[in-house]
Amino acid sequence: MQAQELLKQLHLPGVDDVRQYLQSLSTHSLVGMGAVAALTTYWYTTRPKALKPPCDLRMQSIEVPGGEYARRSALMDSDKHMTHLYEDAKTLYEFFLRGARVSNNGPCLGSRKPKQPYTWLSYSQVAEKAENLGSALLHWGHSKTKNQYIGIFAQNRPEWTISDLACYTYSLVPVPLYDTLGNEAISYIIHKAGLSTIVCDVPEKARLVLECVSDTEHHVKTIILMEPFDDNLVARGKECGVDILSWNNVLAVGKAHHLKPMPPSPKDMAVVCFTSGTTGNPKGAMLTHENVVSNISAFVRLIEDYIKLDQFDVHISYLPLAHMFERTIQGLLLVHGGQIGFYQGDIRLLMDDVSTLRPTVFPMVPRLLSRLFDKIHGQANTSIKRWVLDFAYSRKKAELLRGIVRRDSIWDTLIFNKVQASLGGRVRLMMTGAAPVSATVLMFLRAVLGCHFYEGYGQTECTAGCTMSVPGDWTAGHVGAPLSCNTVKLVDVADMNYLAADGEGEVCVKGANVFSGYLMDPERTQETIDADGWVHTGDIGKWLPNGTLKIVDRKKHIFKMAQGEYIAPEKIENIYTHCDAVAQIFVHGDSLQACLVAIIVPDPDFLPVWAQKRGLKGSYTELCSNMNVKKAILEDILKLGKNAGLKSFEQVRDITLHTEMFSIQNGLLTPTLKAKRAELRTYFREDIDKLYSGIKM
Repeated sequence: MQAQELLKQLHLPGVDDVRQYLQSLSTHSLVGMGAVAALTTYWYTTRPKALKPPCDLRMQSIEVPGGEYARRSALMDSDKHMTHLYEDAKTLYEFFLRGARVSNNGPCLGSRKPKQPYTWLSYSQVAEKAENLGSALLHWGHSKTKNQYIGIFAQNRPEWTISDLACYTYSLVPVPLYDTLGNEAISYIIHKAGLSTIVCDVPEKARLVLECVSDTEHHVKTIILMEPFDDNLVARGKECGVDILSWNNVLAVGKAHHLKPMPPSPKDMAVVCFTSGTTGNPKGAMLTHENVVSNISAFVRLIEDYIKLDQFDVHISYLPLAHMFERTIQGLLLVHGGQIGFYQGDIRLLMDDVSTLRPTVFPMVPRLLSRLFDKIHGQANTSIKRWVLDFAYSRKKAELLRGIVRRDSIWDTLIFNKVQASLGGRVRLMMTGAAPVSATVLMFLRAVLGCHFYEGYGQTECTAGCTMSVPGDWTAGHVGAPLSCNTVKLVDVADMNYLAADGEGEVCVKGANVFSGYLMDPERTQETIDADGWVHTGDIGKWLPNGTLKIVDRKKHIFKMAQGEYIAPEKIENIYTHCDAVAQIFVHGDSLQACLVAIIVPDPDFLPVWAQKRGLKGSYTELCSNMNVKKAILEDILKLGKNAGLKSFEQVRDITLHTEMFSIQNGLLTPTLKAKRAELRTYFREDIDKLYSGIKM
């Protein structure tokens, strides 16, 4: 009664009043109100929610006491580096055992033939083959203490991962080879590692190995071939003192002489990964099981509250298994019982493999991201389409910056679903690294693809990654904060005016993921790892106010101009590639010249549209030979350079346009798609000399 009296005094409706009001409404009105209420409830319960970041995004790393300006991840509870996440998975062999258990012996490795579905080996089938191969290797005299290195020379395929696992099962060490190194480098690695057994995929690679050892003293005794071969190859092998054996026969030998697993410890060596390098002989980075496990575990720790990987996750394996990026991704899948599907070996068929496999985990390199970005924008070939694309992207970007990651918005349904479908339609985790990626490209694709998309930074010497973007921070232009397995500091590079006290300097890494040195190369080991255990990367970094790292320069690729000024060409190249018309660029200068010149490969997808806006027409080849196109591109990049704060001596004076892309195949890029500057200088020597001869100083 008191409540009713209070409602009357306040002139507010009581329960009876509300009941009378509702009774007075028509059926149509009541249905309408119910519909509005239902829609409101549905929107409230299904509205996109921003994920809660794992740390304060305003301070993603914390300075470590000690006065060296070193920083650690804000996710760490102490300054102690993380070594593992799962107690039952402290080596790569235990990674596989855990995966077999949590997957309940589910599908493990998949492959396909042209226009066929994927066929799969289960975890138990993979384990059996690995034990048979490993037993055969031990039967022929390999062991942890004697002749422990096993060469693997193949494209990504199930047999490669089985060969890796065979080594891990019996404490042997895989040593990857790859043909883009060239014969001289392959010979160097075979000799350096003392390889007596090499596993190859096709006869052509076996012949290449025989060429590399035919004129030199070598240790090679056995080549194991995955694919069929003829008697001529066997005869050629015998001339070199090498037995050519088939994969299946070797597995049969191992089955007949089966040995129980002899697993490694975390401190044992897991792999010798030879870095391609841009100059000199390759260097064999020795990585332990703890190095690799700690690196993968730190990434899992970063994302585990947002993406829980399991036996239903599928990875498309196409990046070279000879490098640590792909190897760590495979470890990430295997420890969670996931599935690894291999591409057919032809990069031109990759998207067909992707549409068949429909991966959920998709690592990318910057060049592929740029091509995808260009393709999407190239299809928006009218002003209306460009406006719609830009508007839809702006809405998705706004959500992304609020921490919302999804692919079920109206913009996904109407605009971006085809792009997502081209990657299989199920991708929920993407990673990129190995080389710089444009902030514009990264931000755009993060929004458009609607999945967790992380950018990392690292190198083989710290296993793969040492920094990674944090969930919830979907801004671009940096490479994230230190991972929990390592600490990062910047040290002075005085001659380039980078000072640690100003938050700038050479990036140095120390932690559980840092390698133990280069194989039988103490001199270069000491050049890379200092007395306190810090790896000096040669990259120049800058701490941003939020505790993330930005890579701004490269220490090793500097040269002095005739007037005494130091130049860092990669910094200039990264600025110039923001020009829509530019796909690749090589900036050159030396101490005998007072200015810079550049070789530019225009983007074949973008150049015609770009040129048409400027009233220039023709085929790609015709446009590349058009002096007006060259002049327009030069004006564009110089404007970009000026806006980015380049000094006058850092700007190129002239350019030439080249129609063939720099690639691994033509020897101008490393397998991780970095420029091989010495080879580029040699390849374009005539063009460079011609450019300088035409410049009036």
